[in-house]
Amino acid sequence: MQAERARLLRLGRLEKVRAIAKQAAAAEAARAESTLAQLEGLAARTGRLVADYAGWTDLGDAGALQQLSQFRSGLQGVALSTSADAARARSVADEKHAQLAQAERRRQAVEDRAKAETAALSAKRGDASLGARRGFGTELDK
Repeated sequence: MQAERARLLRLGRLEKVRAIAKQAAAAEAARAESTLAQLEGLAARTGRLVADYAGWTDLGDAGALQQLSQFRSGLQGVALSTSADAARARSVADEKHAQLAQAERRRQAVEDRAKAETAALSAKRGDASLGARRGFGTELDK
């Protein structure tokens, strides 16, 4: 009996640890999603800037044209870099979500084991107590 109680207590502690691990994984996934959203917004704004500057054609002289060309190429580099950062953030966010799902599966498995242990222990107690007692009444009362 003591061994079963100790096992239930251990399973309870393990379930709490797994719940905390799940909360930590959820927080990490939320941070990754936030970073992804910021980078996707930045990539979209940078892309709009590139598109806006691509339409400029009426310039006064060759110096202005050269300066605009250099600015466009630099802006294009920033847009590509930001898009690559967003893609990396997307893969990190996907990985964090996978870790969150795994943490939930682990927590659920421990919870299921604890419930099964509790049910087995209560069934064992119920059978032992019913067998030890003598019934009241007659067969007709049942």
